[in-house]
Amino acid sequence: MQIDDELKEVYTLARRAFECQAELGYEEIYLSDDLQLNNDEAMPGTKTASQEIEENNKKNKKNKKIITPPTVPMERSPMGSTVPEVAKVKKFRSLTKHNEAICECTACPLGATRTKFVYGVGNPKAKIMFVGEAPGKDEDEKGEPFVGRAGRLLDDIIKAMGLERSEIYIANILKCRPPQNRDPQPEEMQLCMPYLKEQIRLIKPQFLCALGRIAAHGLLDTTTPLGQLRGRWHSFENIPLLVTYHPAALLRFQKYKRPTWEDMQFLMAEYARINKDQ
Repeated sequence: MQIDDELKEVYTLARRAFECQAELGYEEIYLSDDLQLNNDEAMPGTKTASQEIEENNKKNKKNKKIITPPTVPMERSPMGSTVPEVAKVKKFRSLTKHNEAICECTACPLGATRTKFVYGVGNPKAKIMFVGEAPGKDEDEKGEPFVGRAGRLLDDIIKAMGLERSEIYIANILKCRPPQNRDPQPEEMQLCMPYLKEQIRLIKPQFLCALGRIAAHGLLDTTTPLGQLRGRWHSFENIPLLVTYHPAALLRFQKYKRPTWEDMQFLMAEYARINKDQ
């Protein structure tokens, strides 16, 4: 299906509006004048990660309400998938070997439009791993995640936590930048997810932190508003996972800096509890 430039521009603006609204945690979001809003945010609690995960595993068996954003049909990559199947299923001995095996990936059309493959950066034995949605323009040019304005804000948050960027690990679900920074498509995330899972297996972090709505939805396989996912522990690959706002959202909405800092305090409290004897 061919989409002309004018329609693409309209679509991009609509998607950005949807992203801004959803980042606020609205219950229902439509690209029309008829909005139903619910922005009740969960504040950090006092339960440990293991207790929260056990409760959430029981709740996840219930039916979930699906909120589906508008999508543009994906075109198949003209090159097809050039990543060996072994790279998708093989367990590697190091992050370096894994990166070498997948860095030329063209399994989806993003492989043909990227400038650089953005694998990840940080301590290969990090205890805390931050996961975003996808590279942006600055990341695509440099080949490193979170290096633009949002990345500098994330660095400040990490320092406020008493850590350095070199002590943690940062990655995205997608390794290639979507055109015009549009939201990742479900098929793109599905193709890239095995790469992230292998990174997590190699790093073995104690905690994961999902940055933003899209990363949280991708990791938790849910459409629950971000505001309702905050303040409690989830689990991904049997690792405690906390959800917070994306640093880019903090640049747009100053009032979300405080909730994000509360999330980081919640994370560090559990981090200190687990590592108190080390």
